[in-house]
Formats: sequence, structure tokens, C-alpha cells
Amino acid sequence: MEQRQLGNSGLSVSALGFGTMTVGGRDRFAQMGNIQAEEASRLIDICLESGVNLIDTADLYSFGAAEEVLGQVLKGRRDEVVLATKGFMRVGPGVHDVGLSRKHLLEACEASLRRLQTDYVDLYMAHDPDALVPMEETLRAFDDLISQGKARYIGCSNFSAWHVMKALAISEGCGYARYISQEINYSLLARDAEHELIPMGLDQGVGVIAWSPLGYGLLTGKFRRDARPTETRLASLEAPGTIDEDRLYRIVDVLLEISRERSVSAAQVALNWVMSKPCVSTVLVGARNEQQLRDNLGAAQWKLTAPEMARLDAVSTTPEPYPNWHHRKFAAERNPVLPSMRSE
Repeated sequence: MEQRQLGNSGLSVSALGFGTMTVGGRDRFAQMGNIQAEEASRLIDICLESGVNLIDTADLYSFGAAEEVLGQVLKGRRDEVVLATKGFMRVGPGVHDVGLSRKHLLEACEASLRRLQTDYVDLYMAHDPDALVPMEETLRAFDDLISQGKARYIGCSNFSAWHVMKALAISEGCGYARYISQEINYSLLARDAEHELIPMGLDQGVGVIAWSPLGYGLLTGKFRRDARPTETRLASLEAPGTIDEDRLYRIVDVLLEISRERSVSAAQVALNWVMSKPCVSTVLVGARNEQQLRDNLGAAQWKLTAPEMARLDAVSTTPEPYPNWHHRKFAAERNPVLPSMRSE
């Protein structure tokens, strides 16, 4: 599988990564998946055989159980993977059991390392921004984790572009480690990131880790104008925002057309579109079972053509917000449109 640099760093990750929200099966996460150690070990075997090296998790996933399962199944092969986890989310009732304070981050990282049964994580991420804690405090804590050898690199997730830029400026000014990646929601259904986050990432060397590339299952081909399955992640986890169903089905129609032309699944087409976009370092795929995982990983075995990308771009386009539309209408000469595909 293709290996890509994660942002402006020396860390290489596979074009597809394994997301573990379906691992652990604790509390409300059981509705999304209940993969335990034996099955998780088999899925990671498949990932490694396919060239996947990035394993992405978080202390939130199954409230620590996902990390616990990974800790069991990665014994003896920890060095074969790029292991990423996140901190921020509430993990207890206390006032310091949530957020990006120095106290919480250091304790959350230590707890993740214990559950993962490892001395370090390759990538430690802020799962969300924290408006109540100075960024200087957060970034100093991250920098200390790197200095202590408990994290190799740091990244952020679900930040706005101005949050990332502010963090990069603080890191540069204070000599702290900088965010090399941003884990963001990106799919044919969710293209908001193209307005600010992705241009910022290209400019600043912050690589994209794309989550929910299949739009909570809406882009797998199972959801059609005349069919709406009930046993899906969407049934147990409400998709954010308002879904424009007419737009969804127009996208699905083109996905199905290309999938028939290419003799691949609609899911592979949707994944390939995200993988082919500029700034995207890796795309996270989850799975409830081996068959689903193998099909998703098949997206890395072929590439959409420029005309196919254009068809998908056109059917999934959304109106540009201000000031982006103003740049295109009145200042296009000095603000060229970003490339629609990754450069070879």
C-alpha cells in the first residue's frame, strides 16, 4: 500500500488507516461494534498484510476499552504500527477529567499508555479544542510529552483553521513541537473542510487524517432512494448536521455508476475519492467484520481517473461561503483554485 508523509514531518503512514471506534463494545459504543481481542487481532493481521500501518484510537472509544483491546493484540508487534490516540474527552466526573489542561493531558496520556501497554504513542492528538485553557499551556504539555518520549509527534482533531494557525504560531514562537496533522471529517457528503482547513493544511504542512469518509455509512451504496437499512452505524449514532437527502441520492447514483463501470463497491469509490484529494495523508476505515474490512482496503488497489473525480466533484459540490466566493468571483487571478486531485 502507498505510504505517505504525514504533513511536514518524517512520519510515514499508509494511505488507508484502521479506525477503532468499533472495537471494545462498551456502553453506547456497543451499538457501533463489539469487536473483542480475538477478532481485533485478525483484523489487524489483515491490515498489516495489506500494508496498513496506522492504527487510530482514542481514550473516548468504548471509554477506554478500545485501547485495552489494542494493548492486548499489539503485543509482540507494537513496532510494526504507527499508533495514534487522542485525549480531551470526559473520562470521569472530576473537574480535571476533561479538556486540554496540562493536568488532564498528562494524566490522560499516561492512562492511554497503560491501557495500550506501551511506553509511547507515535501520534498523540487533541480530540477537540478547549476554549477554557490557554493554548500555550496545552502546547507546553504536548511538548513535554515528546521530550519525555511518551509521544513522538502531536496533532489535532476537529479544530477550525484559526485554532490550528494560532497553535502553529505559538509553537513557533515558543519553540514547542508543532501539530503535524489534523484529523477531520471529510467525505463526498462533508466537504466543508475544503474551504479553510485543507488550504491551511497545504500551506502550513499539516497533513489530513480523514475520518468518516463513508459519511456514517450513507456512501456505502446501501442507502438508496428506495432502500434505507436499519442496521447501520447511522442508526445508532446520529450523523452531524442536516443531511440533504436529494443531494445524498444524487451522489450515490454517481457512486453506483462508477462502481459498476469499475467492478468495485460503491464504498471503494467513495474512499478512493477522499484518498485522491490534496493534503490527505491517510483515510481511516473501520469495520464490523472481516468482509467489510477487506472490501474497504481494496480501495487502495486502484485510482479514480480525473474525469471520474470531476463527476464526483460536480455532483457533491456545495455553495461556497463568504469570503471564498468573493475570492473566486473578484480575485481569481491572484487566488487560483486548489487542485482537485493529489499530484503524482
